[in-house]
Amino acid sequence: MRNNILIVLLVIGYALPVYTVAQDVRVMSYNIRLDVPADGENAWGNRKEQVAGLMNFYEADFIGCQEVQHHQLEYLLNKLPDYTFIGVGRDDGKQGGEYSCIFYKAAKYKLLEQGTFWLSPTPSIPSKGWDAAYPRVCTFGLFRDNKTKEKFWVFNTHLDHIGKTARLEGVKLIIDKMMEHNPKNYPVILTGDFNSHPEDAPIVTAAATLQNTREISKQVYGPINTWNGFKFHEKLDGCIDYIFINRKLGFSVSRFSTITDYYDLKYPSDHLPVMADIHFNEKNK
Repeated sequence: MRNNILIVLLVIGYALPVYTVAQDVRVMSYNIRLDVPADGENAWGNRKEQVAGLMNFYEADFIGCQEVQHHQLEYLLNKLPDYTFIGVGRDDGKQGGEYSCIFYKAAKYKLLEQGTFWLSPTPSIPSKGWDAAYPRVCTFGLFRDNKTKEKFWVFNTHLDHIGKTARLEGVKLIIDKMMEHNPKNYPVILTGDFNSHPEDAPIVTAAATLQNTREISKQVYGPINTWNGFKFHEKLDGCIDYIFINRKLGFSVSRFSTITDYYDLKYPSDHLPVMADIHFNEKNK
């Protein structure tokens, strides 16, 4: 009798479908505004606690940040105990100039590869490309979830605010680099301040290859526009911050939000952060 029960259990076990472990990743893009004393009451020293508090509260797994100077990076690392980062300064590939860094939860994800390239015809060295006003970079990493063993790429960038050609060519270069580094077709997430509206050429070009998480999310909350210019009582001026994903089967977005948090009738930064909950339902080992 005991052997018969064992046989039945084995048969049932073989008949059951095999499920893969699904994974959800929360991603934020946030231009924190560099430290400019001329910002007065909105200068970094007056709002840095609010920036760190917002980042801690929403508990994103990955936060692609822009306009981060080295001393701002050090402050945030001290205030974000669950996070570490990848990235370099755009001026010298070390600590000089702004970072487009990626913060990530150190206990949850293992970094497998990382790099930074410049948005220029010479991407491997610190350089300014095309008609850009400043050097611009894209930082990226290949990560593995310690629990599910899922692998995926995260890219983060900040396109130039002046050069139209630089913005468009920068997007093209980022897409080329994604393809170059991702021959196994892992999921890819791209965060950034694109300094471009949805109808502009850089976003149209990105959307030809990637998916705008806001547009495919099952739930969307908050305004589409993300630029506030520290003008709390004025209408938001333009959608320029984005989270994209590649067109891979098994990708979905459950929620997308533009975060409008404020304190004392002030915004923590001149950009509103955007956040997406991204779902993988297949293995990428």
